[in-house]
Amino acid sequence: MGIGIGLGLADMPFSDGRAFWRWVDLCEAGGVDSLWQTDRLVSRDPILECMSMMAALAGGTRRLKFGMNVASVGLRDPLLLAKQCATIDFLSNGRLLPAFGIGNEKAPDWAAMGRPTQGRGQRTDEGLELIRRLWTEDSVSFEGKYYQYKDACISPKPLQKDFPLWIGGSSEAAIRRTARFGTGWLAGLESAEQVGPVVEAIKRACREAGREIDPEHFGAGFQVRFGRPDEPFLVKRFEAYRRRTGRDPGNQYVIGTAEQMLERLAIYVRGGVFKFILRPVGIDDEDMLRQTRRLIEDVLPHGPGLIKLAAAA
Repeated sequence: MGIGIGLGLADMPFSDGRAFWRWVDLCEAGGVDSLWQTDRLVSRDPILECMSMMAALAGGTRRLKFGMNVASVGLRDPLLLAKQCATIDFLSNGRLLPAFGIGNEKAPDWAAMGRPTQGRGQRTDEGLELIRRLWTEDSVSFEGKYYQYKDACISPKPLQKDFPLWIGGSSEAAIRRTARFGTGWLAGLESAEQVGPVVEAIKRACREAGREIDPEHFGAGFQVRFGRPDEPFLVKRFEAYRRRTGRDPGNQYVIGTAEQMLERLAIYVRGGVFKFILRPVGIDDEDMLRQTRRLIEDVLPHGPGLIKLAAAA
């Protein structure tokens, strides 16, 4: 099994675009596998729009792969989303890793757009079917509850002939959705101990559907920082996370040493996860660069040894 470790952004920790590109250049030169942008449209706190960021990375990097974790299909037009992904993949010479989900029902985007959360699962299923067909077929007609297309087509198609389509979510509907559409799965707020049963459920659903997902294409992510969890800004961040999700931040944050981060990764590996998105938490531009350098130097080189570490635990 091949371990892949990418880095992600859960917010916008940089003071300006120049600081962002310094971080991207560090990741490109440091051997980071991929970069991932959290999707959030409505926010008082700064955050980059994921599709725009992917397009920028297509032109601003040469080696890095990149994806969105995860784009909410229920909030976007499938034709536009399919066209955006195909264009970005074409311009990046096949480096886009599209990842989709239904969107968090607690997100403010739904109310801000006047769109009900009810039915977002079926809307997403229709959207994913359309996206997949638009990537591969020359003419797409469709009559659904939410979308009606007639002779729709896009060109150029994605450069990757077997274009990846990663799915997020752990509900029974999300498991069925992954088995139906997915070439990979990304965990959301599930803890390291919770992912194993989901991975097994997806594999069973795939067998029932006559499909198979590459066993390396199961992923998860969490936020990391070299430091102490009692730093004042982290205490506030943890409190906000509890209010927003109702979950223990300890499941989604590892604050401490490289050894603690590797131990958390090993727990995920034991659950069948082999692709990771680590989201460094930084206070400002320079702190974010320091945190990222330490990840590159102290964590990423140990990725290949995670399978042995997981087996030994």
